[in-house]
Amino acid sequence: MCIEPWLHQRILRGSYLTWTDEMDAALLAVLVEHHNNCDHAQNGWKPHVYNAAICNVREKCGVEITKDNISSRCKTFDKHYEIISKILSQSGFGWDWENNKLLIDSDDVWNRYVEANKAAACYKTKVVKNWEAISTIYSKDHANGEGARTGAESAKAAAEQVEEASQDIP
Repeated sequence: MCIEPWLHQRILRGSYLTWTDEMDAALLAVLVEHHNNCDHAQNGWKPHVYNAAICNVREKCGVEITKDNISSRCKTFDKHYEIISKILSQSGFGWDWENNKLLIDSDDVWNRYVEANKAAACYKTKVVKNWEAISTIYSKDHANGEGARTGAESAKAAAEQVEEASQDIP
């Protein structure tokens, strides 16, 4: 086990933790690796995944986190995935890989979408880093046959098609 029992006593359970981009990257690296190894439990991750994530964040960032911190952050990632993937499935939207946010065809497209999906309103300009990792982990489509793509790969392909089509316009 990576965390010493005496150290567990010193970690405040339930205390608020501000996640940095570096911490997110360290956590997501472990989660993607274990997702690819099918290390999910019925309601989350298997115990050794939490331990690996705790160790990786400590090693890479020098920050002590707990299983509760990881579970809370995973809920945030899941919320991002659910809202963004639903948006990306609609015509008029894509993913800006360079700026880590939505590409929106027009204000009219956005306004119509938000009118029907109020929870999405804050995502118009929201930066969501690590979208590829998040969509890999949270994608409900576990297709693995020829031509199967993750949500991130589909969004990237759609953005490339839009860019190619734009070049053809005189």
